Amino acid sequence: MNVNKTDVKTCRVLLEQYMESREGTAPAHTAEKMFFAGVGDRDVYNITAPFEDEGRTVIAGRVESRDSEHSQVVFFVENDGAWVPLEGAPILELQDPFHTRIGGELIMGGVQIYPHPEKEGALMWRTAFYRGGRISDLKLFFTGPDGMKDLRLTALPDGGIGVFTRPQGDKGGRGQIGYFRAESLDDLTVQAIEEAPLLDGQFIPEEWGGANEIHVLNNGLLGVLGHTACFDAEGDRHYYPMIFVLDPQTAAFSDMMLIAVRADFLPGPAKREDLQDVVFSGGLVRGGDGTAVLYAGTSDAEAQRLIIADPFARFES
Repeated sequence: MNVNKTDVKTCRVLLEQYMESREGTAPAHTAEKMFFAGVGDRDVYNITAPFEDEGRTVIAGRVESRDSEHSQVVFFVENDGAWVPLEGAPILELQDPFHTRIGGELIMGGVQIYPHPEKEGALMWRTAFYRGGRISDLKLFFTGPDGMKDLRLTALPDGGIGVFTRPQGDKGGRGQIGYFRAESLDDLTVQAIEEAPLLDGQFIPEEWGGANEIHVLNNGLLGVLGHTACFDAEGDRHYYPMIFVLDPQTAAFSDMMLIAVRADFLPGPAKREDLQDVVFSGGLVRGGDGTAVLYAGTSDAEAQRLIIADPFARFES
């Protein structure tokens, strides 16, 4: 399969391309805020896309006080227009939940924070993975490298596991995406993740990004829903939902393209002033009719969903 990659595209270029693609067309996006109850006055944001568990439609969300980074992942079900905690479900001490299914099992994960081993008062993070036949059976089975968010897994058509990494520091700078293939979940190791090749040419050193959710397309390509981000001159953060595709056989990958911007969503509060222009891609539900629903956190304070054109359809035609 031919996957076309051109020069690295900065957030500015990607934004220009996105806005040009919208010129002269009526706004087709329909945004909706999602309302959560049963969590007191805490915010719910950076949600997953809905998934099925024991016949129920469930969403996992990051639940957090506006003035804190200490969050929990809570499982919600819809009840009379509001999403309420699923009775009896575990509460995970994580940020930014995600899910997939591999070998008939539900795989859940998120970012685990802990005190920085060297800097007093600072936090470190790593990605933690849980597995089980259903939500109530989830058990921790793997913890990724210290300092690495946005690890993602997907079942491959050949039975292997596609692993998307996101190192920072000497390798990865502010955060770049890597990829490798593992034979099974039992073959996941910290060393293999740390040694995964980076997708060179996807980000400039001053910018960063990560994978959020992986879709196996009907031609075997992996559709990556992710985010790309940058600082502006004032130090404010800008996060944009993006997609690209990757061939799991060759690791060839395409350019990124933006699929939405903060202005496509409804206005709302921000956790901090520097987070107003933030959209964190949680998950995508493809409709089969040329549309898709993007589930996202907005401004680190709310959860919204947005109807968009299916961004992966062009790669399957």
